[in-house]
Amino acid sequence: MRLINTTAWIRCAALALPAAAQPADEAEESVAPDMNFEYQTGDVVLPNKVVTLHLGERYRYLDPSETNRLIMAWGNESYPGSQGAIIPADVDPISAEGWAVILTYQDDGHVDDSDASEIDYEELLADMKEGTEEHNKARREANFPEMHIIGWAEPPRYDATSKKLYWAKELQLEGHEVHSLNYDVRVLGREGVLSMNAVASMDQLGQIKTDMRPLIDVAEFNPGFRYAEFNEDTDRMAEYGLGALIAGGVAAKLGLFAKLGAFLLMFKKFIIIGVLGLGALIAKLLGRKKDEAA
Repeated sequence: MRLINTTAWIRCAALALPAAAQPADEAEESVAPDMNFEYQTGDVVLPNKVVTLHLGERYRYLDPSETNRLIMAWGNESYPGSQGAIIPADVDPISAEGWAVILTYQDDGHVDDSDASEIDYEELLADMKEGTEEHNKARREANFPEMHIIGWAEPPRYDATSKKLYWAKELQLEGHEVHSLNYDVRVLGREGVLSMNAVASMDQLGQIKTDMRPLIDVAEFNPGFRYAEFNEDTDRMAEYGLGALIAGGVAAKLGLFAKLGAFLLMFKKFIIIGVLGLGALIAKLLGRKKDEAA
């Protein structure tokens, strides 16, 4: 079974946990291997009209409705809130080796990248691990298996020219020997961030790297929405930076942690069974930023 929870909400730092996962054998029965999806190719404008995908012949696109069908075919509850999904042309997303890149968009404002070269990614990783283990207390109380961040499968890298940030984490779900790979891409725009999340098992790392590297370049913000077009006199600034995007994509609003972005976890048979409670971590990151500015 593949379980996915692409968006979770935190209000007043209170954690919202998903419903309990189905047993793997029951969920497998709900998957329809012969499903026919309506793919799009070539240049595709996302539903929000902010981003265009230049897919060429190597990738295919599923609109939000078709993406929701795929998510449900994996054994998940309905999730119609994506901007669609990208799938390599030679990949069957329903097969045991199948995978997809789920697209979401956060319009939380312009993310300042001026401190990109100053981020200590090993320290950030340690903070993320600490936050994960703290959250495992709540998971145990809710009868969810614990999840652990093993380390970077690929350390974060930021391309200041293209305004694209990418990294990969190795994750482990208690009770499962096979570790999972969470490969993330964030594309920065004028007042928002496009999230591209691909999740697979660790033994697919080579394949994911091969397919994701060129995929990073297919997404382009449309004129009027590009990072360089930011107007500090009229446009909004995000209340978080690159470090928070890596930690979980959190927007702090009115002093509260109002939104947690996607934290995709498991893709093979049991993907994403929950989200990471990162309130304390983001408070720490924002606290550091304030201290440095003082």
